[in-house]
Formats: sequence, structure tokens, C-alpha cells
Amino acid sequence: MALDFSGQNLRGRNFKGQDLAGANFSYADIRGANFTNANLTGANFSHVKAGLQRRWATFLVLVSFLLSGVSGYLWAVNGYFVSLIFNSSLGNQVIGWVALIVLIAFFFITIRQGITAGLGAGAFVFAVAGAFAVAGAVAVILALAGAVAVAGAGAGAIAGVVAFAFAFAVAGAFAFAFAVAGVFAVAFAVAFAVAGAFAVAGAVAGTLFSIYISWRAMKGDQKHSLIRNITIAFAATGGTSFRGANLTNADFTQAILKSTDFRNTILICSRWHQAKMLDRVRPGSTYLQNSQVRQLLVTGQGEDTNFDRQNLRGINLQAANLADTSFIGADLSEANLQDADLSRAKLKQTQLDATDLTGAILTGAYIEDWGITNTTKLHGVRCEYVFMRLPTKEDPDPLRKPDNKQEEFADGDFADFIKPIFDTLDLYHNQGVDPRAIAIALKNLAENHPEAELEIVAMEKRGDDKILLRAKTAAGSDKSQLSAEYFDDYNQFKALSQSQQLLLVEKSDACGGLRLRIRNLENMITTALGQPNFYTQGSTIMSDISGINIQGSSNVSGIAGNNSIANLGTISGNVSIALNQLPNATDADKPGIKELLTQLHQVISDSSDLPETDKADALLQVEALAEAGKSPQESTKQKTAKNAIIMLKGLFSGLPAIASLVEATNKLLPAISKLFGLG
Repeated sequence: MALDFSGQNLRGRNFKGQDLAGANFSYADIRGANFTNANLTGANFSHVKAGLQRRWATFLVLVSFLLSGVSGYLWAVNGYFVSLIFNSSLGNQVIGWVALIVLIAFFFITIRQGITAGLGAGAFVFAVAGAFAVAGAVAVILALAGAVAVAGAGAGAIAGVVAFAFAFAVAGAFAFAFAVAGVFAVAFAVAFAVAGAFAVAGAVAGTLFSIYISWRAMKGDQKHSLIRNITIAFAATGGTSFRGANLTNADFTQAILKSTDFRNTILICSRWHQAKMLDRVRPGSTYLQNSQVRQLLVTGQGEDTNFDRQNLRGINLQAANLADTSFIGADLSEANLQDADLSRAKLKQTQLDATDLTGAILTGAYIEDWGITNTTKLHGVRCEYVFMRLPTKEDPDPLRKPDNKQEEFADGDFADFIKPIFDTLDLYHNQGVDPRAIAIALKNLAENHPEAELEIVAMEKRGDDKILLRAKTAAGSDKSQLSAEYFDDYNQFKALSQSQQLLLVEKSDACGGLRLRIRNLENMITTALGQPNFYTQGSTIMSDISGINIQGSSNVSGIAGNNSIANLGTISGNVSIALNQLPNATDADKPGIKELLTQLHQVISDSSDLPETDKADALLQVEALAEAGKSPQESTKQKTAKNAIIMLKGLFSGLPAIASLVEATNKLLPAISKLFGLG
């Protein structure tokens, strides 16, 4: 049974390393409590009051006053050194001018580029002017930290004094390059009236300057993040500590969290709705370090915001408004996005492994190359349509799915549509794809490993000359071994000449069945590289070839049938159907694509010079030309036509020059190329 600490006074209690999964701490006072390395999975911290205990707050206030006083003295010393400009001694005048130059450079650079750059500039001049600021540097950084502690404590009747001490102490933090012990300032101020006046002026100027810098730092200005980090770290000293704790699914709704340590915690799906002072916690490397993310967690409003490439792993954005938000390249793995509104969100290359999208709205989202896996929860996703690529000015609605803009996904359809293929052997080729070498290597792999039950389920064209083959495998198959063996074979076959590859195939199968299957696979891959008949997911162009079986010695289903004669008749019929869909030539004296391809179809079918297997391959290319002929001026169609014509020329290259087929095609192919705009 989960422990119940709701409403209790737990100030200073030690829960270090304890198993408190599911415990209820709602409305409890946990200031100063230690939960280091505790298991707090599913714990309820809603409405708790975290932070510093009163005695720690008082101590930090006193330290702040002390360091603030030191800071003031150190700034006064800066003023004294500047006053040496009016000293009669030439050496002292040099020191005065150096101090003034350092101050001006430090002020200017710090305001424009941040404290780190300012300290660098001051250190450079400091190296020239001498080592008089070292002791002051340490003291004033501590003063800065104490100041934030004061702001964090903010207790009782001294609140107004605390606010002034905060600003005054932060001022001291920037005296790094010019400070010495405060006692010297008093001596100089008493001894020299002019020096004293400059000391006061220096203290006032430094204080005003530092108040501005501290204000910018606490506003989240990244130039001054060093200041903010130091102050918050000091203010969390002695506060509530969750360091190293497991806070998976913990609830901090409306909790007060100032001066709380969350370094190295596990924050998977922790809830922060309406949490207070979340910007005053010590976040470590968790997603709480980002001010924009903190705002989103507290308010649930992230509409039209940019979170590109952010590490948001495990974030809880349940029911959040994320419409038009950009998550390009972000990691949202293990995140809770239940019922979130992701309408028109940019999810390009967003990692969504084990992410819960149950009930989320994805209508109009851009899902190019998004990283869903078999653990991504898509149940009940509400989606009317999506876009498979990011929009451009030329194409604001790129690759909409469903394709028909009058259609929308019915309830449950989107999850079925987008469900990816998992547990596949992925063979990616990115350098000079050789279709025949791929076909031979695939066939060898299938025959050498029948237990893997390889089955091609998809081809993805990536770029002009890159392709990814995906094959299903039996459960437990060693995909690493299969991939290594495949690419060893592929690289060897790719190094062979075309004639050597053909000779290798023919020697391995005297009956010609293997040759036919390899040729079919080769044609399939060549077609995938140039064919327009694709199914698209993200920016990937996927050839619609699911269900192709290359197991054992079986034929490739869906490509060329089971025997060459029956297959030849089927292909010839398909070519006739494709040709009939083309328009007739407008000028009877000038044959068009339909007429030329009809002639080509006829001469190939009637040829006695071409083997049946090659004839089937040639007719497949005619069919590809007929499909491309529907839009002959489109670049993708032209590329398809070019590949088909190259394949046909290769098929006919071994025939005698006097063969009737060669004579006919030598006239037809150039004419067909010209109609496709190929020259």
C-alpha cells in the first residue's frame, strides 16, 4: 500500500534512497527534505511547498548582507583607482587610466556580450595592470550567490532590505578585474577627499550597472546565463533535494518549487501543470533547463513555438496545445502526448519511440521521416489528413494523404495507414546502385539462409541513385549477420563486368529458371529507380511491391509469373491495355508515342531472334514506356523512359545486326526518345 504523507510537515526529513513509489505528498511542506536517489515513481507532489527551511533562509540572508557589504567596498576601491588619474605621481596616473579603461571595456563588453566575455576582457587588461583583483574575484562571486539566496528566501519583515541587498550584491560580482580588500577603500576615502568622492561614485555606478546585469540574468538572458546558474545553484543549497531520484509519472501540479535540486533525476512523464517558481529550480541537464520548455510545461500552451532539435525525451505534454508547433529533429521518445493538439505540427525527423499519442490530434501534421516505432501508441489518433513532406512556397500542401483532397481518414484509418513495417532486414545502397548485383546477392542470401524466410516487403528510393530494400525475416534471425553476408556478396558481384555477371548466372543454372528470377529482380529494382508508381512515406518513395517472395528456389511472385510462356502472354496483354490508354496521334502522317510503341510491341512479340525470357523482359520495358507516355514531359516519366530504352538496347545488343528486330528498333527507339524529349 502506498504511503500517505498528504498535508504533513516534512521539513528537513530524510528520505534518501527510500522506495516511495506511489506515495502521496500532496499539500505537504517538504522544504529542506532530502529525497536523493529515492524511488518516487508515480508519487503525488501536487500543491507541495518545497525550497529552503527558515533557518537556512536566515543564514543565507546574513551571508548575503556580509558579501553585499564587501561588494560595495570593492566597487569603492574601483572608484579610488580611477581617482589616481588626478594624482601628481606619473605612476599613479598610469594606474588610474588603466583602471578607467578596464572599467569602460568591462562595462561595454559585458552589456553587449555577457559576463564571460566581460571577464575575459577584464582579465586581459588585468594581466597588464597587475594581479590586484584576484582576492576580490572570489569574494564577489560568493556575494552574487548570496544575493540570490536572499531573493529565494524572501522572508518576513526584511523583504525590502533583501531586494536591495540582492541588487547590491550582484553588483559586486562584476568587480572581478579591479577589486582588492575593502579595508583599503576606507583608508583611501578618509585620507583623500577626491579619492573618497570617486570611491562613492564608483560604488554607485557599479551598483547601477550590476543591478541591470542581474535583472537581465534573472529574466533569462542567455548572455548572462553564468550569473543565473551560479545564483540559482547557491540558492538551492539546503533546499529540497530530488537529486538522482526517479520521478517517473510524478505529479507536481501547482507545487511551489523554488530552491529545489533536480539534477540527475529521471523525469519521464512527470507532470508540472501550473507549478510555481519552476524557473528557480536547479535543473542540471534535464529538460527543465530550457525556459521555453518550462513555460510549456506549466501552461500547456505551446502553439506556434519552435522546439527544433530539442531533447524532450520523456516530457509530459498531455492535452497540451501544440498546434503549428515545430519539433523538427526533436527527441520526443517516451513522451506523453495523450490528447495533445498537434494540428499542423512539423514532425520532420522527430523521434517518437515509445511515445504515447493516444487520442492526439494530428490533422494537417507534417510527418516527413518521423521516427515512429512498434512501441509508438497511435490508438485513437484523430486525423483527417496529413502531409508527407514540409511545405514550400511552391507547394504548400506537399504529398497530402489521402491524395484526394475531398477525402479524409475515417476513425482508426490513420493508424492503419501509417503503421510502419518493423522487424525487417534493411539493406541500404547509397553508392552507384547495381540492380543485377543486388538481385544476385539477394538470391544467394535467400538460398543460403532458408531458415530466415526472407521476403521483400518494400523498396524505398532515396535521392537519384540510392535505394533501400526491406525484407521480412523469421523471428530470431540474426540481421547483422545477414546484412554483412549480403553486402560481401553484393560488393563482389558489383565489381564484376556485366558479361561476367551474366556468365556467373548462366553457369549456376543450366535450366534458365534462376536466370529468369534474377532478371525479374533486376528489372524490378531498375523500375523502382525510375518508375513513377510509388507509395510515399515521409520523404521516402516506396515502390509498391509488397509480397515479393525470394525464399529458396521459388520464383518472384507478382513480377514475372511461374513460367516464361504463361508470363509472356500476361505481360503482352498488360502492354496492350497500357497502349490503349494512350491518346492517338493528332496527325495521321506523324505517329505519336502510342503508334510507335504499338509497332515496337508488335516487332518484339513477332521476333524469332529473341529468347522467351528476354522477350518477356523487353515487353516489361515497353509497358514501362507506355505508362510514362501518359505524361511524357514530366521529368520522372522521362527518366523512366530513359531507363527503359537503355534496358531495351542492352537486351538487343547481343543480336546480329541483320536481325529484323534490330533493324526495326534502330528506327523506333530514336523516334520514341525524341517524343520523350530525350534527344
